[in-house]
Amino acid sequence: MIYLIPTPIGNLEDMTLRGIRLLKEVDLILAEDTRTSQKLLNHYEIKTSMQSFHMHNEHKKVAQVIQEVLRGKTIALISDAGTPGISDPGYLLVHEALKQGVKVECLPGPTALIPALVQSGLPIDRFVFEGFLPPKKGRQGRLKQMAEESRTTVFYESPHKIIKTLGQMLPYFGPQRKLAVVRELSKKFESNFRGSLEEAVHFFEEHPPKGEFVIVVEGTKNK
Repeated sequence: MIYLIPTPIGNLEDMTLRGIRLLKEVDLILAEDTRTSQKLLNHYEIKTSMQSFHMHNEHKKVAQVIQEVLRGKTIALISDAGTPGISDPGYLLVHEALKQGVKVECLPGPTALIPALVQSGLPIDRFVFEGFLPPKKGRQGRLKQMAEESRTTVFYESPHKIIKTLGQMLPYFGPQRKLAVVRELSKKFESNFRGSLEEAVHFFEEHPPKGEFVIVVEGTKNK
């Protein structure tokens, strides 16, 4: 059995009771960054062995992990924050495990996109999640495609790119497109900007961005 266990995105109190119990019961924990995850394990007095499993080694380790499970071990996969596989390692392991007949279970739990979407004030009955935008190649094409989407769109952005990204959105989305920019979800300095794209550009030019961002954009009304 492989468990995918979501971990807090900022507030350690968001860890579920079931997640804590399983992390104590499994034979091995695979972590995106063992140094980051050790803080969580220490907080909840979890003594389970831990190994690294990240984007730079997952292709090499997938077969080994699946063999361990087939021999009878139970393994938990966690990321630094949020749900494994959502803009984090996890997909490849799940895909290969299911091909090999290994049972996989994902617990419900923290992820940044849903709270950001729900508190955005924009329509949430239908939405699209884009993860992180391509860093260079295909970026403009993706923005153009997103601007033509009629559903609410959610994506992640880093602090050093947020102003550039908002500026790149202007010619495709238009200055009056409504959006919400959520910073540092569940953390001490969480903040929410709600307004037009043009207003967002001015706001973040005047208030240097820090922390991790989720951007929620209104769908086009031209369809």
